[in-house]
Amino acid sequence: MNTQVLWTNFLNQIKDELSSLAYDTWFNDTKLYKLEEGKAIIIVPMPIHKKHLSDNYDEQIKYIINKITGTNFELEFVLEEEIKEEEEVMTARIESIPEGVPHNREQTNLNQKYTFENFIVGNSNKFAQAAALSVAENPGKMYNPLFIYGNSGLGKTHLMHAIGNYIVNNTNKRVLYVTSDQFIQDFIGINKKDNNGTNFNYVDFFKNKYRNVDVLIIDDIQFLGGATQTQQEFFHTFNTLYSDSKQIIISSDRSPDDLKLLEDRLRTRFCWGLTVNIFPPDFNLRMEIIRRKIAAGNFEKEIPEDVIEYIASNMGNDVRQLEGSITRLVAYSAIMGGTSITLNLAIDALKDFISKGISEKNDVHRIQKIVAEFFQISVEDIRSKKRSSNIAFPRQIAMYLCRNLTSESFPKIGTEFGGKDHSTVMHSVEKIENEIKVNQDLKNIIEKLKKEIE
Repeated sequence: MNTQVLWTNFLNQIKDELSSLAYDTWFNDTKLYKLEEGKAIIIVPMPIHKKHLSDNYDEQIKYIINKITGTNFELEFVLEEEIKEEEEVMTARIESIPEGVPHNREQTNLNQKYTFENFIVGNSNKFAQAAALSVAENPGKMYNPLFIYGNSGLGKTHLMHAIGNYIVNNTNKRVLYVTSDQFIQDFIGINKKDNNGTNFNYVDFFKNKYRNVDVLIIDDIQFLGGATQTQQEFFHTFNTLYSDSKQIIISSDRSPDDLKLLEDRLRTRFCWGLTVNIFPPDFNLRMEIIRRKIAAGNFEKEIPEDVIEYIASNMGNDVRQLEGSITRLVAYSAIMGGTSITLNLAIDALKDFISKGISEKNDVHRIQKIVAEFFQISVEDIRSKKRSSNIAFPRQIAMYLCRNLTSESFPKIGTEFGGKDHSTVMHSVEKIENEIKVNQDLKNIIEKLKKEIE
């Protein structure tokens, strides 16, 4: 219930308890300003109202508000001029911030190390980088919303932080970066009760956080799949920001058309602006990423070109994995007594790492297909909500294998299995892990499936 509706209900009730003269004199021109920290702040027309209402109607007002809201509030009476003065002070504080100094940088959630300057550009990400820079230079005017999609580890998050940092460093616009998981958690908070038994504070917090910004950046939007009520709230948040020409930036691991678990009206809005894809880095870009990592690391030992080529050729397309291989190689060299880094040393140091990288490239869909074929059911069955044992058990095995043979998170795996909750995936993985310990036949089946997948 918003403040206007609440106060209309209050006035209707107290009007029945007072004479028309008393009501018109003391209540007709009052307004409820806000409910804050257990206090009802009421706007009155003149200073005399403050004392008279406090002395003569305090308990009556509290009783009716409690009857409407179910909560006890203390009362504070203020004049319209006092509210305006307070708002003017706050506005002056904001306007006193010089151009280029951000509002509350600590509240943006931005990682300052991700900038356009250290984003390595190649043929696979050139278009995405150019689009991101255009948005950063003209937030709310160019490409709204900007939707960036691509596989994990290709630089989507880096670009989003780069946009936010550019805007914060060059304007006084308010920027907020969140993951979809954080958005979900904040939305769940709306249903919580505060110490006074209401959720007014949580609702105000949510709206202020997400709608009172100039730039909203939300990462991994695909994880809203299956969260119907959260999708509805994001729909309203999107509409509010878009209608006010506020910039919206979204990322996903797939295109809007492939986000089947999201509502059609959301997917349609994602396409209103510009949709850009970040492709896996080609060999030359992987080489440059590795060279930049080496230069930034300022390592004591030189890493030869043939070692860089070996890493670029064998470590896959995940940028984080490329960077991690350098860290592992340097650490391995130190552990081996500070020996020089050679191709043979790199092969020895990264043999397990490369094997892990290969297994991580086995995607969820491929595992689903192999498990379905083994148990002679369809992939659609595995992704369905059917609970018969001949389908549920293979589904649990497939979830277990996805968790162990890929780098995907529990929520991501759940999304790929028809929008299952992450707790369902966790339960399935744990069940198979425990069953393997006591069931040799199942252990043999798992090993056989692993070999086929690998």
